[in-house]
Amino acid sequence: MATIDDPRDTGGQLIAATQVNGTAVYDTNAERLGQVYDVMLDKVSGRAEYAVMSFGGFLGIGDRYHPLPWNQLRYDTRLGGYVVSLDRGQLEGAPHYGADDLGGWGGSHSRDVDRYYDNGAGTGDAGLGPMPVR
Repeated sequence: MATIDDPRDTGGQLIAATQVNGTAVYDTNAERLGQVYDVMLDKVSGRAEYAVMSFGGFLGIGDRYHPLPWNQLRYDTRLGGYVVSLDRGQLEGAPHYGADDLGGWGGSHSRDVDRYYDNGAGTGDAGLGPMPVR
């Protein structure tokens, strides 16, 4: 849980992107799914588009990197991390990449990720939509 001494939680509304890396990602049951590996920004607008979550490995070995649309994450001050309304099974079926693939991020990567999450994260729903703020 984040405290006022935690450099990831400035106590304000803004945070440096470098401080987001390593922040835990939880499901809605507060079970840890992984952590933010990196943040993908739109070069022109400067908006955060994706949080790339490392998932599935052990001590960095065998990790898969799952780009999550930024609007699917909600910061929970009690947990000191981000919450997504996805479960482990939905993440396992999501587009994912190796660490080497992230350097060549292109339009097809974004389309695959957006298509998956716009279609209800593989559940057949009409889409997840943005997470509500608590």
